Amino acid sequence: VQLQASGGGLVQPGGSLRLSCAASVNIFSINYMGWYRQAPGKQRELVAGITSGGRTDYADAVKGRFAISRDSAKNTVYLQMNSLKPADTAVYYCNVLRNGIRSWGQGTQVTVSS
Repeated sequence: VQLQASGGGLVQPGGSLRLSCAASVNIFSINYMGWYRQAPGKQRELVAGITSGGRTDYADAVKGRFAISRDSAKNTVYLQMNSLKPADTAVYYCNVLRNGIRSWGQGTQVTVSS
């Protein structure tokens, strides 16, 4: 599966961004789609994910601020990020699990700074 991520950028604290990840296959054939992030000097961590059945889960640090969704017509998953904090600064990666194979998109930088 090929993934194309976009939507990162520089935003002030309290601001919002929406990340997009377009998949090369029908997203309903994908078992799990997730967004991960990696900050400098830290391990990559799961931020949010959605199953083929629509179940979502979130890291505690982003609950209530981030929302993952998908558009099946566009084979795209989104991560809406609100009330951003400097601690959200990281490279964000789209990831999918399909038929036991995990694929990664290229990262997109999110910087939260005044």
